[in-house]
Amino acid sequence: MIKARVTVTLKNGVLDPQGKAIEGALGALGFDGVGQVRQGKVFDLEVEGTDKAKAESDLKAMCEKLLANTVIEKYTISIA
Repeated sequence: MIKARVTVTLKNGVLDPQGKAIEGALGALGFDGVGQVRQGKVFDLEVEGTDKAKAESDLKAMCEKLLANTVIEKYTISIA
């Protein structure tokens, strides 16, 4: 089994209202000096097999087809 982590975040320039809400909530909780909060998603996956190149290729296809909206989001893949 190959373990991987896919991190999906909004591209630069895309408005992030959820990140803005988190930023405001942190300020209201007394955490001063926090700015430019951006939120995202993390997917931890296990892929069968031992071929890391194939696993990475499959993970890219998963991101392009389902895990990320590539119009407004970018993704990174880490294989353990």
